Amino acid sequence: MRKIHTIILLSLISNADVFSQDEKGFKFNGQLSLYSNFAPDNDLDFLLGGRYIPELRYTLPLDTSTSLDFLGSANIFGSTAFDPFDSANNTGDISAYRVWARLAGQRYEARLGLQKIDFGVATVLRPLQWFNQVDPRDPLGITNGVYGGLGRYYFLNNANIWFWVLYGNEKTKGFELLPTNQSIPEIGGRVQLPIPKGEIGLTYHYREADSEGIPEVPSYDKIPENRFGLDVKWDVTVGLWLEASHITKSENLGILTNQTLINVGSDYTFGIGSGLNFVMEHLLGSYDEKAFQFEEISNTTAITLAYPISFFDNVSIVSTYSWNTRTGSFFVNYEHQFKKFAGYVMAYYNPATQQGLIERDIQYSTTGPGIRLMIVYNH
Repeated sequence: MRKIHTIILLSLISNADVFSQDEKGFKFNGQLSLYSNFAPDNDLDFLLGGRYIPELRYTLPLDTSTSLDFLGSANIFGSTAFDPFDSANNTGDISAYRVWARLAGQRYEARLGLQKIDFGVATVLRPLQWFNQVDPRDPLGITNGVYGGLGRYYFLNNANIWFWVLYGNEKTKGFELLPTNQSIPEIGGRVQLPIPKGEIGLTYHYREADSEGIPEVPSYDKIPENRFGLDVKWDVTVGLWLEASHITKSENLGILTNQTLINVGSDYTFGIGSGLNFVMEHLLGSYDEKAFQFEEISNTTAITLAYPISFFDNVSIVSTYSWNTRTGSFFVNYEHQFKKFAGYVMAYYNPATQQGLIERDIQYSTTGPGIRLMIVYNH
């Protein structure tokens, strides 16, 4: 299915120049990013790479408030990590990035295909990051999508309900510890309601995991798994939120049987210059054989700062600290917007073990200190 999506998508994109921005509702956009990286603590110190995400969209208005949309985009990337005059490792691929059809009305939408599904109130340490791998340190927010259908309805009082069915997703998603049995659909939903000075969300998801071939884990091809999520946010003098999830499996997998994640956070913008935004979050994680034992606990704290130096310049900082391993990470990003380009200068430090942040499989990751340069062109 993925190969068919990619072939159709590349065929459409290769002929996209025959469509204008206005003709028949077709629109063609794209994002080209070129980057380099230097990380002296790694076996291969240097990295050079590039990524192009072309996107073709077609919109068909059905009436004044209803439309049918089709979107296809590809993830075309390649990189080489090398130690000068010694060794190199080349990687690259072309795959479907987003391929979906959507029916949208004034207060509803239904979307089917390869898409991004995201919800929750936390910003860095996210218990409800169930279906994507967005890294808060990535200014482009690159992430794999999921195959499935999603329906949403929005009420007049700002309440909304979601319902989704996922099928055929090979890789683990978000904080998943085990892959999904691909022959069985996943199903879930969400209700989001307004409350005084904020909003609350309740989320549920069911899937059957597959532990066959996973070392040191009892082997089952069908493991019923239930996920429960809660997120609450209040906008008072400061922003306050709670985001939590509990994941439980029907088979005994030791400490992988139950997983509980609880995030508490707050943000405030200080009246310094153009406004300094400060965010602090703390994530408590527990992995237990029995639910809510809280015997195997991890604690991670994250702090982010964001400051707009000018209309074209921004600087941001993301730092995390694991209280269990007593290791921390640090990331600073300076961004400048040119007329047609955006430039980024990034410096970071990543420990060998990072608890609380998701391992991403579509962006090169390093340990120790490093510097990353990136230029992005959007058309």
